[in-house]
Amino acid sequence: MQANNHPAREVAQYLLQINAIKLNVKNPFTWVSGLRAPIYCDNRRILSFPEIRKKVAKGLADLILATYPDVGLVAGVATGAIAHGALVADLLERPFVYVRSTPKAHGLASRVEGHAEPGVKTVVVEDLISTGQSSASAVMALRDAGLEVCGMVAIFTYGLDKADDNLRGISCPFHALSNYEALLDVLVMENKISDQEYNTLKAWSRDPQGWSDRFNQYN
Repeated sequence: MQANNHPAREVAQYLLQINAIKLNVKNPFTWVSGLRAPIYCDNRRILSFPEIRKKVAKGLADLILATYPDVGLVAGVATGAIAHGALVADLLERPFVYVRSTPKAHGLASRVEGHAEPGVKTVVVEDLISTGQSSASAVMALRDAGLEVCGMVAIFTYGLDKADDNLRGISCPFHALSNYEALLDVLVMENKISDQEYNTLKAWSRDPQGWSDRFNQYN
């Protein structure tokens, strides 16, 4: 089913269809950062659904070609975006590397795995952008390895100001196939949430940390 032929809403529908996005306003999820949130997105699930996997990979590849046509290398961020990045690199017929979250404890102690020529124009693939902290760290690791990072593409972003700040702070533009606002549009259009749930989801997006702190204080 199409969402008014709106690409971001269409991708949001795919994620809802395969339960990659889960909502719980009464018992929020705890993110790795410790933030409590009424939403959790696991885009690794996309890999288990061939048709959606193909559409998402093509969407990312098309987005890269439209935004960074002279890309010479695709880099996936461990662990969630390694497979997605490799699929995109295959479609674009470009070399691929991936970035570890931390250096290896043995061998070369490198964060960047694979071969890349110094100075090559690189686009980073993320499965999800939340606070942007791990994404920014991956970009800096690639730059430290001598690569020219042009920007980043992602499947989904929560649209948090903190992510904008973290990536803008290192001069890394980013683009996503879908986002939190498009998701809310789909949830409302398909009557998947109540007015109260909608208001809670909007309140969280306006002030994630404050919302999380208040929840922890009163629960």
